Amino acid sequence: MRLEELLKKLTQTKEVNRQEIERLALDATAHMKWVPNPGPQTEAYFSPADEIFFGGQAGGGKSDLEIGLAINEHDRSLILRRTNKEADGLAERMAEILGTRDGYNSQKGTWRLPHNGNIVEIGGCQLETDKQRYKGNPHSLICFDELSDFTESQYVFINAWNRSANPKQRCRIVGAGNPPTRPEGLWVVRRWAAWLDPKHPNPANPGELRWYTTGEDGKEIEVEGPGPHIINGEYVIARSRTFIPSQLSDNPDLSATNYAAALAGLPEELRAAYRDGDFSVGLRDEPMQAIPSAWITEAQHRWTKNPPHGVPMCCIGVDVAQGGNDNTVLATRHDGWFAPLLVIPGQETKDGPSVAGKVVANRRDECRVVVDIGGGWGGEAYAHMKANGVDVASYMGIKASMSRTKDKQLKFTNIRTEAYWRLREALDPSQPQGSTIMLPPDPELVSDLCAPRYEVTPRGIKLESKEDVCKRLNRSPDRGDAVVMAWHDGYKVSQLEGGSWKGIKGGRMTPKVIMGRAAARSNRR
Repeated sequence: MRLEELLKKLTQTKEVNRQEIERLALDATAHMKWVPNPGPQTEAYFSPADEIFFGGQAGGGKSDLEIGLAINEHDRSLILRRTNKEADGLAERMAEILGTRDGYNSQKGTWRLPHNGNIVEIGGCQLETDKQRYKGNPHSLICFDELSDFTESQYVFINAWNRSANPKQRCRIVGAGNPPTRPEGLWVVRRWAAWLDPKHPNPANPGELRWYTTGEDGKEIEVEGPGPHIINGEYVIARSRTFIPSQLSDNPDLSATNYAAALAGLPEELRAAYRDGDFSVGLRDEPMQAIPSAWITEAQHRWTKNPPHGVPMCCIGVDVAQGGNDNTVLATRHDGWFAPLLVIPGQETKDGPSVAGKVVANRRDECRVVVDIGGGWGGEAYAHMKANGVDVASYMGIKASMSRTKDKQLKFTNIRTEAYWRLREALDPSQPQGSTIMLPPDPELVSDLCAPRYEVTPRGIKLESKEDVCKRLNRSPDRGDAVVMAWHDGYKVSQLEGGSWKGIKGGRMTPKVIMGRAAARSNRR
């Protein structure tokens, strides 16, 4: 009987047969330095997936799984934590499991295991550029401990060297961790959306395999089975992926201790993430986070698939990418309701006319279009739409602002700060009658809006630069910027008695919005 079958039987058999099953399991594992616990740890250990996310509750044996696979199954392994100090803790745990430090080079962080010759490298990747240290070094097993602490680019870059020259050696990637508590970690939910995102159109069960590869536009796509698939005229093989949830109760080494009590004593948002393994919990806000994550979550809970009846499209915010790896994003708004964001690869919007074409194709009710011209990317698109009679406004975040906060107490240092703060004020649930903003469910949008931080200076409120946000996210916060622009400019709409609507722009009243075909024409300035 195979080891996998024996371990599964331990969770299914009656007590009368349990001792015999345990004896068989012990005999079958006598040569192994580490054996997975019955349950999810065993399922992850034997999963055929090329890429596994093993996570959920703290204390579920995630780190031990990585170490066990490296010791038993792989000729050359890399196990990473985000910092070198954290990596030292993994080395200590590995010494406990092995019962010796023989073969360990503490200067290089490398083990050469005496009993089978396997090489295990344990290291950190604290800075974004530290990923270059692992370039070109093949490992049949690559593990990321506390996965959401890493950036997505670190994860993708390092995994490019998940390979082995030995044709009999299996290769795999294991990410282990709890639900992300910071916006920088939300990429994990997006990458495993089929298992973790409740809004996913085709949800997957725990342990179920799905296959992914890179599409013609350079973006990841889900495909049916391993293939081969024809992409850009070439045959490619897709890699499989799965998510297996872990629980503290599955780990007898910790479940019998007072660790559960320690988790129960955490603050509410951390308790839900670490003790309960709940991927739908709110993020832990930074002290000077511009927009509270709870307000964004509430706005998403208010969202409906369709805009309020009869409310015209008021604005489109356009964050432009001309070529490159970034996206052009269109955020369309009907008063406080935002449509699902239209995300277009930058390769499809290489010049102003192509950007303008995408905007015009999605524009309704002759609404205003707001284009980010900072950095010069959107200038050509703005000029092209302006020349063709589109009601278009330019947005340059670095320009000085002459406005103040809603309570008139503080100034803004620039337009970008003002725009983000205006959305913050609109999302504030404590205002009279609460907030009416409705944001579409989109993990990357949450990450973008939660990321910017601010400070109060003698000149007023100052939002951190977009460049600093890009460095922390390791990408452009284009979805958040598009939503912010759409709210900052364009028309605000309020219902009047009798079912008619009136548009409000910049604090000034505009002509009444008439329902029907003439609605947008009457809203033009």
